Amino acid sequence: MYHTITLSRDDLDKFKGLRIIVRIGSGFDNVDIKAAAELETADTSMCLILNLYRRVTWMHQAMREGTRASSVEQIREVASGAARIRGETLGIIGLGRVGQAVALRAKAFGFSVIFYDPYLPDGVERSLGLQRMATLQDLLIHSDCVSLHCSLNEHNHHLINDFTIKQMRQGAFLVNTARGGLVDEKALSQALKEGRIRGAALDVHETEPFSFSQGPLKDAPNLICTPHTSWYSEQASLEAREEAAREVRRAITGRIPDSLKNCVNKEYLMATPQWPGMDHGAVHSELNGASAYRFPTGLVGVTAGGLTGAGAAVEGIVAGNLAMAHGIAPVSRPPHTPSPGQPSKAETDRDMPTDQ
Repeated sequence: MYHTITLSRDDLDKFKGLRIIVRIGSGFDNVDIKAAAELETADTSMCLILNLYRRVTWMHQAMREGTRASSVEQIREVASGAARIRGETLGIIGLGRVGQAVALRAKAFGFSVIFYDPYLPDGVERSLGLQRMATLQDLLIHSDCVSLHCSLNEHNHHLINDFTIKQMRQGAFLVNTARGGLVDEKALSQALKEGRIRGAALDVHETEPFSFSQGPLKDAPNLICTPHTSWYSEQASLEAREEAAREVRRAITGRIPDSLKNCVNKEYLMATPQWPGMDHGAVHSELNGASAYRFPTGLVGVTAGGLTGAGAAVEGIVAGNLAMAHGIAPVSRPPHTPSPGQPSKAETDRDMPTDQ
């Protein structure tokens, strides 16, 4: 499911046989969890930052409205507010995968990059050539542009509010491609009108789908809004759907819990009866390096150490390097002839697809 779909308890109650919910992308705040689009989000964030500094959107709109810019005076008027990037300080809140990608892109454009992330271990800043701020207030005070790349939780709702905006540099920029709830839009609108924030770019909003015709931002100046599309590219969309399909397969075939990344109801799935009794080392070839084969249920028994026994059967799935006992009478056969009941290579591939 995509972020545009919300499942309430009433919705979930209608799915009588539902066992697995997979969120396509990152985050699961739309359900009562590696994203395929991290690079796209970083690219969009950088695009919005550059747009605020160079005012491309406003110049384009002026040209569409017929504004002439043939003289120096006219150019100065049309491009009013455009700023030099080199030497500016970009403050990143949340230095995860997206935050790091934005930091590296920003450095290439000439930004000095600082960050605040209380959950990140010491030393990361040295490997990336960044400067770490001890507190959020330190970052806000020293940043010419603030870009949000942290998750949303009960502790940071409205992280950017009237109080924290007043701690920002006069005329700073704000970019949010993370979560809409991080920004108090009413406080942001007022700060834009008063000029305390020179410009803002939001890809996420408190209420989505976003509309300029309603809400506190409807008459805010110097604002760029996009419809929660920073993650999107044709390639990323395909990768996200493929990863969601793999996640479903991992869950329904009983893969080890740690391998489930975006399975929203992972804890429930682990609590179902089949999890405690499953020998994952025997079932999963990725754990023991063996090729996995399928035999009819009840035909094969497996015991650790090479011993066989009735209590050791694993639902007809065994790993190639484990001793097995079967009920097939021995027969003479030419070398390399498959054993009765053992699937051909093609059948094996069909029954046990491998991750691409």
